[in-house]
Amino acid sequence: MNELKSYLESNREGELHPSDIAKILKQLSEEEFTEAIKLIPKEIIGDVALELPDRYFDEVVESLEVEEITQAVKELESDDQMEFMQELEEVDKEIASQVFENLDQEDQQDITLLQSYEDHEAGAYMQTEVFTATEDEIVKDVIKRFSDLKKSNELENVHNLFITTQNGTLLYSIGLDDLLTFDFNKSFKENIEASGEQYEPKRALDKEDIKEVVNYFKEYDLSVIPVVNREGKLIGRITSDDIYDIINEQATEQMYNLAGVNDDAEEDEEIIKAGKKRATWLGLNLLTAILASVIIGMFADTLDSMVALAVLMPIVASMGGNAGTQTLTVVVRQLALGDISQSDAARIIKKEIGISLLNGLLFAIIMGIIAWLWFDQGMLGVVIALSMLINLFMAGFFGATIPLLLKKMNVDPAIGSTVILTTVTDVVGFFSFLGLATIILL
Repeated sequence: MNELKSYLESNREGELHPSDIAKILKQLSEEEFTEAIKLIPKEIIGDVALELPDRYFDEVVESLEVEEITQAVKELESDDQMEFMQELEEVDKEIASQVFENLDQEDQQDITLLQSYEDHEAGAYMQTEVFTATEDEIVKDVIKRFSDLKKSNELENVHNLFITTQNGTLLYSIGLDDLLTFDFNKSFKENIEASGEQYEPKRALDKEDIKEVVNYFKEYDLSVIPVVNREGKLIGRITSDDIYDIINEQATEQMYNLAGVNDDAEEDEEIIKAGKKRATWLGLNLLTAILASVIIGMFADTLDSMVALAVLMPIVASMGGNAGTQTLTVVVRQLALGDISQSDAARIIKKEIGISLLNGLLFAIIMGIIAWLWFDQGMLGVVIALSMLINLFMAGFFGATIPLLLKKMNVDPAIGSTVILTTVTDVVGFFSFLGLATIILL
């Protein structure tokens, strides 16, 4: 609490950063948190709430009156307003309704527009606040207007000036640094024609998949991208800070999916809800484990006749599982980054099989020698070496093909890949090892 008071006092005349305040709040106890919320200036409390993990949001809401929440929402940019209102509806629909009714008509229209888009569409992530000018306007007049808006804090994070026709159709995007080179006494149209430069921007359609927009930022090194509707009219923009958040969310979702957990459920404080989601994948894992045990049971007589097989058997499955996980992780991540196309699938499969065979040969020799010296049986070393080579080959092959096939079926490659791969490496590992032992040693 004292740290927050000290921070607020020392930055009274400067700029308060919501992320810094959020870091301090996360260190407080529940009682201190409730008191600390009341100390934060209402003009930034909305930004602070969005910086905090979801589990803190309801505590922020409970600490504020409806009028205070309304004021907090009014201070946010349109995309953050929409996000705040969505979280507020999940906490208390009645309060959310009251806050919405208290907002200005323009804010209500912006929130309604953004909520009309699906979660995967670019329009759901855009800001409606854009600084525009028409091609016939004089540069100095626009600069004066921009200066006035900036001084009154009506504009934030302006990177580009968007030039449109009279009816709002997007024509050009001019960086503020390029704007300084223009003749301020001429119109934008005259300046652009005289410069000979191409100012046509990379643009995103409002219904376009946000993953494609993320790729635009990566490929073209963008700081902002205009969003247009089907008629080409400018309706908003997406900035790089929003893209960073999206990339982080996608990476988190991918990690959770690979581990067989649901990212939304894990953010929820309800133990039962998160437990149910995890139980689904644990149940599938149980079935695969039973299948592997059935394979082992088929060779019960072989195991009874040679105890060494039971000692060495887990090594084959473990090496195959780890090798497959390495391949799976690499391929899933490259698919997420857009580094692999469908036409590139054959190259990736060949590469991963090559790596797996190389490592399989190396560790097959090492483990074969260890098994030979350990149990003083040369042929046992041959059995485990051949089995390990087979299993690592299958791990590389399926570790690459499973996510590629799921991607082709329009299924998230991270979902289910681990369970399928574990089944393959366990079954192939046990079957090849025990099968070869039955043929060669008995």
